[in-house]
Amino acid sequence: MREHRRELSRLCRLAVDRPRWELAFAVVVSAWSLAWVLGQAFGAPGPLDVLPARWAGLPTGLPDAAGAWAVDRTGPLAFAGGLLWAMTGPGRQLPALLGWLAVMAAAEDVGYVAVKWALSAFAAFLVVMGLVSLTGRRAFVVDRVAVIPRDVARAGATAAALSAVVPLLAPGLVLARLVSPYLTRPPRPASDPIVRPRSAERPPSPEGVNPVPAQRVAR
Repeated sequence: MREHRRELSRLCRLAVDRPRWELAFAVVVSAWSLAWVLGQAFGAPGPLDVLPARWAGLPTGLPDAAGAWAVDRTGPLAFAGGLLWAMTGPGRQLPALLGWLAVMAAAEDVGYVAVKWALSAFAAFLVVMGLVSLTGRRAFVVDRVAVIPRDVARAGATAAALSAVVPLLAPGLVLARLVSPYLTRPPRPASDPIVRPRSAERPPSPEGVNPVPAQRVAR
């Protein structure tokens, strides 16, 4: 149980360990995708239907035109979204965001089934990598790159977790800011005092008198 909590805490730290511009972009994609996913229980709206322009009474000419253009065009983007999810890793989380955008673009054409297509592409890629890794299950990584089953499974699980957490990122950050003033954190360990090496110290002068610097002899 403790190992699961540590892994969950590590993934949460990874999800917000981004540059500021990417974190702001992630919050926008997170809020949009979460509104679309939750909206499937209330009439199954499209991704463009949950934009604030709809319920705020703003002009919707551009979203309507984009939705009409997407019909019979953007469905295959769902498979690209699944492959983008598979590319996600601790040091490259932008593909997860782009994958969600690709899936939502595909959903304007085929509906929520775009998520199933993306997951199918993701699973198919992991199966292929798993079969390839069987050839390297006894390889020693010394002077060449190898595909090892254990590392493939770990990378696939991390990619799935970092991609699935995208819709929860925005509410998670809001909740963290809300409860942060009420949390009690353990004290930080005191840092070790800096000990200056003895060789760097000036040797004391006899009788506590600083030595007089030698005068420069004029030539």
